[in-house]
Amino acid sequence: MDNDKIRNPKSQIQNRMTLSLRNADIYQKTQLVLADVSFDIAEGEFVYLIGKTGSGKSSLLKTIYADLFLEKGTGMVADYDLTNLKRTEIPFLRRKLGIVFQDFQLFMDRTVGDNLLFVLKATGWQDKNEMNLRITEVMQQVGLEDKLDKMPHQLSGGEQQRVGIARALLNKPQILIADEPTGFLDPEIATQILRLFIEINKKGTAVLMATHNYEMIINNPARTLYAENGKIKELV
Repeated sequence: MDNDKIRNPKSQIQNRMTLSLRNADIYQKTQLVLADVSFDIAEGEFVYLIGKTGSGKSSLLKTIYADLFLEKGTGMVADYDLTNLKRTEIPFLRRKLGIVFQDFQLFMDRTVGDNLLFVLKATGWQDKNEMNLRITEVMQQVGLEDKLDKMPHQLSGGEQQRVGIARALLNKPQILIADEPTGFLDPEIATQILRLFIEINKKGTAVLMATHNYEMIINNPARTLYAENGKIKELV
């Protein structure tokens, strides 16, 4: 994958930060799962997040996209202050994020195109032509422009995840937050999905990807954060 190298130049530490956490405590309900978390992700940077099941990775990601409240410390994501974020601001924050889930989370009772149309309407788009154009653009980006009229169950797992990625790209996010996006896919398809994330990253979108796929990291190295014993460490 020499032509698909992850964008991660050292000079990026001088760039504007898309994500910044300082001394953040991450809770799942009342349980502290990660303490004193501090790290930055620059514009256009690609970062892996690894750790054992139950180490707090998903809770950290949920805090970043405001599904969990930031209990202590400070956090800035896409110019939104997590510490003082109002509930009414959460939808606006999420328009600047793209969230990709392990289990795809598509509506199974509607077509692929209608899945994407639902998101655009929910995030404030109104012009029908503009919505159709944007849907076509993201489906071309993930290589599925001929699948708009398909139902999700008619697609393979890899194709469903590509639709999930297309959905995450609809609002041209500053950063993609991916929680085990290849967890349900076989190795060959997982590699294809990673290549897609790399292509998206090369065009300037930051990526934070939680994964258990260590072989993928070895073959496609990038900056890596490690959740262990209630802390986030940086692997060097």
